[in-house]
Amino acid sequence: MSCIISKTAKIGRSVKYGHNTVIADNVTIGDNVEIGHGVIIHEHVVIGDNTKILDNAVLGKMPAKASMSATTGAARELPKLTIGKAVTIGAGCVIYRGASIADMVFFGDLATVREDVTIGDGTIIGRGVTVENKVSIGKKTKIETNAYITAFSTVGDYCFIAPCVVFSNDNYLGRTEERKKHFRGPTIKTGARIGAGAVLLPGVVIENDALVAAGSVVTKDVPPRITVLGVPAEEWRPVPQEQLLEEQVYYEK
Repeated sequence: MSCIISKTAKIGRSVKYGHNTVIADNVTIGDNVEIGHGVIIHEHVVIGDNTKILDNAVLGKMPAKASMSATTGAARELPKLTIGKAVTIGAGCVIYRGASIADMVFFGDLATVREDVTIGDGTIIGRGVTVENKVSIGKKTKIETNAYITAFSTVGDYCFIAPCVVFSNDNYLGRTEERKKHFRGPTIKTGARIGAGAVLLPGVVIENDALVAAGSVVTKDVPPRITVLGVPAEEWRPVPQEQLLEEQVYYEK
């Protein structure tokens, strides 16, 4: 196998490598880790036991600042990328340095996670999902295919975000310097659910166990345990009792 592995990397027991793996300086890899073909692991990445990294994933990438970027800061020393135990990282995923991934997180193919992101235990990040910088995602949340989680957003525990949901954080749509003072993504609280193709405007708060119907455009805060729908989204009815998080067999307080 044509692998390049730094002499300063610390490799655990029973680690398996694919062809053309690159492991840079000061990487730490736990026991029983599986690494696919063409994987690149940059400096200062920590990977827990029993993790699986599929073909062509890139871990620990440093952010590159575009000249017009308003959310990527100046070059700075980022903390290590830390990946917990029993994590699955799909083919072609890119996870930046400065992210923190808890145990048993699952990444579908082609997902991207930026710096300054935290993801809690057992969360699922679907195929093609983009998680921008400065985002917090809780435990046992599911974010499905091609959802876009903008910078400065917060997603709580046990949330559900359906395919092609879009978060936004800029009410000025990229015009005026004033916008930089007001960047704020949505906040999704425990157990809230967002239907397919919904759009969430900057700063909206989706309260506990609320439900946003598919295709809605959310322009204002959504109360707890209420379903909203439409363009713009308006209150429709309470979330049925049997759908509340507290009624689900998998829920742990």
